[in-house]
Amino acid sequence: MPFEDSRRLTGSNLFFDHPGAVLELAELAAKDSLSDGWRARVQRVRLELGWPDLPMAVRLHAGGASFALAAPLDQLFTATEINEWAVCATLIESDAKHWSGLEIAWRRAALEESPERVSDDLPVLAEFAAMARFARLSKSEANPRLLELVEAAVTHQLSYVLDETTLTLGAGVGGRSYSLNDLPYSAEIAWAELFDIPIALVTGSNGKTTTVRLLAACAKGQGWRAGYNSTEGVWVGDQVIVYGDYAGPVGTRMVLRDVHTAIAILEVARGGILRRGIAASRAQVAIVTNVTADHFGEYGIDDLSALADVKLSVAALLGITGLLVLNADDALLSVKATELTQRFGAKGRLAWFALDADHPTLQAHRDRGGAMGGGATCGVRSGRLRLSLGTVPGSRGIEHDLGVVAAMPLSVAGVASYNIANLAAAALAAAELGIAPTTIATVFAYFGADVQDNLGRMMRFEVRGVHVIVDYAHNPAGLRGLLAVAQGLRVGGRLGLILGHAGNRQDADLAALAKVAAEFEPHLVVVKENETQLRGRTPGEIPLILHEALRRFGVPDAALASANSEVEAARMALDWARAGDVLILPIHGVGARATIVELLTSGAEGKE
Repeated sequence: MPFEDSRRLTGSNLFFDHPGAVLELAELAAKDSLSDGWRARVQRVRLELGWPDLPMAVRLHAGGASFALAAPLDQLFTATEINEWAVCATLIESDAKHWSGLEIAWRRAALEESPERVSDDLPVLAEFAAMARFARLSKSEANPRLLELVEAAVTHQLSYVLDETTLTLGAGVGGRSYSLNDLPYSAEIAWAELFDIPIALVTGSNGKTTTVRLLAACAKGQGWRAGYNSTEGVWVGDQVIVYGDYAGPVGTRMVLRDVHTAIAILEVARGGILRRGIAASRAQVAIVTNVTADHFGEYGIDDLSALADVKLSVAALLGITGLLVLNADDALLSVKATELTQRFGAKGRLAWFALDADHPTLQAHRDRGGAMGGGATCGVRSGRLRLSLGTVPGSRGIEHDLGVVAAMPLSVAGVASYNIANLAAAALAAAELGIAPTTIATVFAYFGADVQDNLGRMMRFEVRGVHVIVDYAHNPAGLRGLLAVAQGLRVGGRLGLILGHAGNRQDADLAALAKVAAEFEPHLVVVKENETQLRGRTPGEIPLILHEALRRFGVPDAALASANSEVEAARMALDWARAGDVLILPIHGVGARATIVELLTSGAEGKE
């Protein structure tokens, strides 16, 4: 088959602010000339079915092309079928001889995916027959009552959450869910009893989970019960709903549908945006922490610019009064900020954070001010974290002193610059959500002192005089930041680390990770197998690539060791270390982390 993936987009996404369908076409089949034929066919079907004139997008990339079309909420399955037909028909028209077997392969794939299909439900190439089939599919899928309710929710300025079985109107404590098979009429809904809760979105390459947890702690300090999801699981208040990677649509829906959630803090990962779109429909504030090289080669994302576009999809949910919090120290985000109006129209206001409170972008933003709190910034001045909440043009607004940065546990005495950035971002979002600056300052003064505050991220221990840091660093930027903290903790001792990666990274990504490790001239690198994250690689393949890259970048053989698991790697590093050394343990498996933390705490003290 020429297309590698065909899927529904259930919310705002990389391509447009609307649900729809997207198809990934393989490199050898993708050509500029195909887009016109595809668009024409999609448009003819839309006219036949009476669909509104919604956006379409073709995005060429190194691995091929993405063909995306927006569609009515109740027509997403039909939209995927239309998309596949339009692509296949256009390919065959472009080169009938080359694609002579495509229709048969396409029908066979559809039957394998759904063996219960009857013959007249299978894909068909001839346009007249295809139109008749789409009409049947569209009629079968149509749910006019769903559309009526969603339109009414928008009119009432309410969030909604939708999946294959359920519609939720409102959110959290103010929401109510209904089965799609038994939806009420709009007139039967007690609209006055439904309401929204404050909703924050957090995305970026690094720092997402830490920032989510910071915001949840600030909400708790304000006396609110926060529901939040992340790569670690889903929580509502202090209760764990489920453990695992829920930084996507499933986790978002769980948080927003829980009737105990008073404020929602949602981690929005790149993969979820690309696979399904964003499950939430509205948000009050959104953070993009940073954009660094990671996950290239998946879903047609091959460079930082495209990755930034994915992350900035969160801006579509803000409306005209929402706040988008961006990192002024990230040069790409600064450039992309100038393109937001063109991409989304009038979508919310901007707030900027940086390590330096007097960064030129922050200074200019404060000087401009703006209506409804525009001009907000946060950064460090004279060693203190300063939160400035803008008011009106020409006014610098009120500046809040959130405390000495070096005294904030997450900053590791001021050397963990990436966590200082997370603190600044969280301060802006928390203030926008209505959390008092005094509460923010109080939370920042203690959060991270207990290793349970931020599991898996910057967890510090001391074992027999050895400084040990357990973290999640999973890309070159994250590892560089973590090793910079290690250097700040070294006082004459040696540096040791363990190094591994999940199998769904490109070889070049693994080499880049090894290069960063080599730059810090470690005395020991235990190359580990991430045994629970092979993701298509054979056992030993990732360690071999890392070993070769480390040698190429100058790490001597005497400093290299191997381990078949994350726990074995940690034990080897601990056995090697002596008093005064610093060990960096990037651990990615939840089970492995639990074992290692238990090992460390049995003879260690958590460090502030």
